[in-house]
Amino acid sequence: MRSAPSFLYSMLLLITSFYSTPCISQDIEKRILIYTKNGEGFVHDNIPYSTPLIKKIAEEKGYAVDTSADASVITEENLKRYHALVFSNTNNETFDTDEQKLAFQRYIQAGGRLVSIHSACGSERQWPWFWKVVGGKFFRHAPGGQTFDIKVIDANNPSTAHLPNVWSWEDECYYLKHMNPDIHVLIAADLRTVEDEKKQEYPGEIFGNYFPISWCHEFDGGRQWHTSLGHSAEYYDDKAFQNHILGGIEWVTQPQFQLDYSKATTELILDQ
Repeated sequence: MRSAPSFLYSMLLLITSFYSTPCISQDIEKRILIYTKNGEGFVHDNIPYSTPLIKKIAEEKGYAVDTSADASVITEENLKRYHALVFSNTNNETFDTDEQKLAFQRYIQAGGRLVSIHSACGSERQWPWFWKVVGGKFFRHAPGGQTFDIKVIDANNPSTAHLPNVWSWEDECYYLKHMNPDIHVLIAADLRTVEDEKKQEYPGEIFGNYFPISWCHEFDGGRQWHTSLGHSAEYYDDKAFQNHILGGIEWVTQPQFQLDYSKATTELILDQ
């Protein structure tokens, strides 16, 4: 099922994309947007702390960083400024309008980059295309505040290269459904170390003794990295977790690229 926000808006996008040439912010610095918009429902209390900290570690690596929790920044012209979007602990309705959804969709299809952190996988729960961009849709998590083992599957990614083969970490162990089959798993929770009375119901034996926690992939023209970790504010003080997030930002922004809106559709993909 495909739906355009309006006939005139779609025609304007069609004309714009016909006459436009490939583009990207040509700033000497790579610019990213940390976006934290939450709809109605649970909002993580780490956001006031995690946002400036992610901004700080990214700026120390030479990135120019903007932050916003306001959906009005999601326009096509504004998104063209960014080498990557970082959806940090967004949740539920992350966009206010179909026009904003279409602007985000077109950014990804033009080659845009996305980093999604923790509850970002619980954003836009009625939008299947968005789940595929992130790599899956939040289902539930094991009881929080527990320490469990995380197995490194791919130690060659910049987000995992610094980690030991088995990383002991305290957090919520997230379980997702509707997982995109093209994801490349980077780390996985060892479910044998997770206390959860319902884990036989889901995830059961879907991934055996493990469940993906972080992954990367390329979907519908864009490049994406996700981590399910990051529930509590104090986790963002941990150097290993900081490097995990920073490595994700570095992975999506490499190699150098140009946004090409001639590859983007003019209709909103509601399901896929």
